[in-house]
Amino acid sequence: MTNTPTAPFGLLATAMVTPFDDSGQVDHQRAWDLARHLADQGTDTLVVFGTTGESPTLSDREKMALLKTVIDSMANKTVKVVAGTGTYDTAHSVELTREALSLGADGVLAVTPYYNKPTQAGLVAHFSAIADVGAPVIVYNIPGRTVRLIEVETFSILASHPNIVAVKDAVENVDFTSSTVARVPSLPVYSGQDSLTLPMMAVGAVGVISVVSHLAGPTVKAMLKSATTGDWDEARRLHHQLLPLCHACFLEPNPSPVKGALSRYWQPVGDVRLPLLPASEETLGEIEKAMGAISAS
Repeated sequence: MTNTPTAPFGLLATAMVTPFDDSGQVDHQRAWDLARHLADQGTDTLVVFGTTGESPTLSDREKMALLKTVIDSMANKTVKVVAGTGTYDTAHSVELTREALSLGADGVLAVTPYYNKPTQAGLVAHFSAIADVGAPVIVYNIPGRTVRLIEVETFSILASHPNIVAVKDAVENVDFTSSTVARVPSLPVYSGQDSLTLPMMAVGAVGVISVVSHLAGPTVKAMLKSATTGDWDEARRLHHQLLPLCHACFLEPNPSPVKGALSRYWQPVGDVRLPLLPASEETLGEIEKAMGAISAS
């Protein structure tokens, strides 16, 4: 049996929200504070300006300024920082990756090109061009948003590139995860769907790039540690504790629910930018109920 590969970005990566101030601008002090808070709550890697960080509505200048803030906030921490540099334009993705690497990012997250629907050969060329820059690359497979699945055979080709070091699997199909792990055992797989993290780890995933860790980081980390040490009874118990929160945080488009909850239960992180809207009171009530159940357990 093939051993589970090493997790290059630790067990728990958090897809960090981007805080905004009352005028809708990036709030760098709050981003600094949030990065430190997440690190203290057990996060091993911070992923900035991914989907949860509202990458579609951030300018390149905003992205790089935010990246510098988060990297600087981790100066005396062992937490890694990954930048979401993937777009549907290969040349733009390469340029963002160069900038992120020059600022000191520990790696980049590269999403499947969306809207233009490249072939599998086009995907290999796209991700290879990003990886050629020299930064460690996490390839992000999320067909529900991009309308293009990166197939397992494509991962078997991409895995030969020395800088393609992991996959974020948000396919939401454990059979697909199983096939990826079985056929490309050298490529670590991270769950990209909080509710499926434990099932995916059962078939060989190495950890999660999480949203709910903003609100329940220690519990998520405890579940991951229990799974990796073989304490599946405890891992299952924690999974079932977390499951209502995992569902509640995605009742509306991410990151509206988690930003609303952070503002209510941690510190204000501002609203989402249009075309997203703030989460409803009904959704925030479901999150409060789920968080209360975790606290009571």
